[in-house]
Amino acid sequence: MTEKKIIAVAGATGAQGGGLVRAILSDAGGGFAARALTRDANSDKAKELAKLGAEVVAADVDDVESLKKAFEGAYGAYCLTFFWAHFSPEKEIAEAGAMAQAAKHGGLQHVIWSTLEDTRKWVPLSDNRMPTLQGKYKVPHFDGKGEANHLFTDLGLPVTLLLTSFFWDNLIYFGMGPKKGPDGKLAITFPMGDKKLPGIAAEDIGRCAYGIFKKGKEHIGKTVGIAGGILTGAQMAESLTRALGQEVRYNDVPPDVYRGFGFPGADDLGNMFQFKRDFEKDFCGARSVDVARALNPSLQSFDVWLARNKSRIPLG
Repeated sequence: MTEKKIIAVAGATGAQGGGLVRAILSDAGGGFAARALTRDANSDKAKELAKLGAEVVAADVDDVESLKKAFEGAYGAYCLTFFWAHFSPEKEIAEAGAMAQAAKHGGLQHVIWSTLEDTRKWVPLSDNRMPTLQGKYKVPHFDGKGEANHLFTDLGLPVTLLLTSFFWDNLIYFGMGPKKGPDGKLAITFPMGDKKLPGIAAEDIGRCAYGIFKKGKEHIGKTVGIAGGILTGAQMAESLTRALGQEVRYNDVPPDVYRGFGFPGADDLGNMFQFKRDFEKDFCGARSVDVARALNPSLQSFDVWLARNKSRIPLG
């Protein structure tokens, strides 16, 4: 019996990391084992992964020593950060650095870093078409991840940079689902005009990551961009209308209006949507449904995802 290659998965109890852990565990003959990294090994989600057959290890992305222990003996690691826990790009960059150092220390053979564009390469801080946030970012939850890419490449790690897309799960958890307007009609609101928004089911990101690990060295040193669908706001509203059995409209607002909505991170997300709108060609061009499907043959389209998840979308 050949020993299985261990993949250490950061954020294993979240949607992306959990998708990867489950993909590994459901492929019994795939030659890989899942090591689920979590701050709290006694949480319900951690226990659930252990029950499925994952090795659950307590590790903290803020603590390089705990990561070194967690990466010990592993073949590969899936590295990600969660901006919305703290709203700090600096913290994300530090966490990425800790994971990169631990991967180097452990001599890992393949690292995937879940990242996004550093939007300042398109919109410098001197460009006033969108406000500068936190003093030195345009889209903080993008820019920190993009800035951290070099922490992996500078160490000469065998890394694949994985560009993710808008999580359709945001319609469930992030308050972006259909809301009733003054006229009582449901609408989704994005400042995207008629531009397309690449999106994906969060669990499919993990499954695509598993596909990258299974390909061995093929994607090392490369950037891979994935999406489950690339749709306009109007097309998303049409799909929601069909799935929910009631009309959902697409409400396009100016980015300034979105930034002023007042919920935590509204300014960041307003800038994000404006970036995706203004640089649609570059942003969509960096992501491919075909590439995602080649890595993950069970890739869900928006309609398929909606059929499975429509009952979980709160209708405000």
